[in-house]
Amino acid sequence: MQTARAAWRRLEPVHGMIYFVPEARRRYADLGLSGRAGYFTSRSAAFGRASAELVISTFYNFNPDVVRQAVDGAWDATTPQQVLDARYAAAGEALRRAGIHELPTVDEVLALTRRAAEAACEHAQGRPLFAAHAALPWPEEPVLQLWHAQTLLREFRGDGHVACLLSEGVGGLEALILHAATGEVPVDFLKASRAWPEEEWAGTQERLRERGLLDGDLLSPEGVRLRRHIEDRTDRLALPAYAALGDAGCERLAELAGPFGSAVVEAGLLKLG
Repeated sequence: MQTARAAWRRLEPVHGMIYFVPEARRRYADLGLSGRAGYFTSRSAAFGRASAELVISTFYNFNPDVVRQAVDGAWDATTPQQVLDARYAAAGEALRRAGIHELPTVDEVLALTRRAAEAACEHAQGRPLFAAHAALPWPEEPVLQLWHAQTLLREFRGDGHVACLLSEGVGGLEALILHAATGEVPVDFLKASRAWPEEEWAGTQERLRERGLLDGDLLSPEGVRLRRHIEDRTDRLALPAYAALGDAGCERLAELAGPFGSAVVEAGLLKLG
């Protein structure tokens, strides 16, 4: 389970960069989508003309008011297919800028990642955001095939994570605050990107203290146990994808994935702004 998680985490920048790169912002702006509208419509375009309520439901931890403001009217400016085309074009352009296509093990990494992603497609039930992306056709270009495969694995894991949060009675804002309390991601970034009002953040934070999950702004011992439990369950729910690789395949992918994530970081594809 730990090896599978390492394989996913090390390759995740190959997908995650799409939320930061200027190539994506420019292409969305050309379609009349600016600011948050580009993010919400591009990630939900696989659903078709997704309503704000569908995005709120599947994205889970964003301020619903901000989602409605970003999504309402967006599909009057463009179409889901145009947004999908822009997203894939931006992904390819950015990954080529990072030199991903020139890495010597790209064919092997693609083969392993695609095998895992295709295995995940056999377990789509209960994973709506993943299922929507799994229904999209595979791109022809290898670098885009790699991006698509990692996108599927990200959304497969993400839908499982939401299921774990729901089963533990952890709401979207509560999950965000517990994540912030780990210190793994800057609090200011989470507040800015998820856009919850400060008073709601503070009120929810206080309720988590009353539940014994926070000690000040940090996780309490009980909070640490809950976070670990949720992450472990998320890992287990992601295993159907990586089981197709076997232990040796997971170890090999974890070994090879590092330079791909590093190339994305070194090219500045994860920089804010």
